[in-house]
Amino acid sequence: MKPFHKTSLAGAALLLACSGALAQQAGDTILGLGIAVIAPRESVGTLTSTGPAGPLFNAATAGATVGIGHVETVSFSVLHMFTDHIAAELTLGVPPKIDVDVHLRSGTHAGAASARELTPALVGKYLFRAPAERVRPYLGLGVTRASFSEVSINRADPLVVALAGTSASLSSSWAPVYNAGVIYNFDARWSLNMSVSYIPLKTTVTLVGSGTTTTGRLTLNPVDYVVRIGYKF
Repeated sequence: MKPFHKTSLAGAALLLACSGALAQQAGDTILGLGIAVIAPRESVGTLTSTGPAGPLFNAATAGATVGIGHVETVSFSVLHMFTDHIAAELTLGVPPKIDVDVHLRSGTHAGAASARELTPALVGKYLFRAPAERVRPYLGLGVTRASFSEVSINRADPLVVALAGTSASLSSSWAPVYNAGVIYNFDARWSLNMSVSYIPLKTTVTLVGSGTTTTGRLTLNPVDYVVRIGYKF
């Protein structure tokens, strides 16, 4: 009987390994925690100033460009599997601070403005390969609602203060999320999720200063690189 028991146990273990024990399957929920690196592909449209000082500021800001460096933040996610291949993921990061440099013909205004950016996203995903596979690539498509808080300006810069000394704001905006990635399953519970997302994101800048209101379209178009550790329930 002993050989029979050993064979039965080995068979059961093999069956468990082939039944999706390692990977994501219908009904699973995975919580994720990790790091996101956000790399904007920034540009700014024509800045238009109105009011008594409008013509002066239009001349000063003609041909303006901007520079925004990449930032890192903590990223959270909840992934739910509706089937063995179809899932939805809700993601949220700690709002990172973005610093904006403004380049004019008269010179560069470093750190002209800063803001915190919040971009929670809901993304539908299709996971390739069978649930029992250790490595599962995926493609995703979703939406985000970007909003900005703690918008501030460099009050040590006279031109910036003249442009936006009264107030500065960035409008909220909806944007699609194009996503691709791969999940590596360490065991039945723990996994590593690595992804890249592209978000074609635009916002309207409104600056109120000395005798003028200035508006323009700021394009961010960030590429987000994310690595998260996941735990399956």
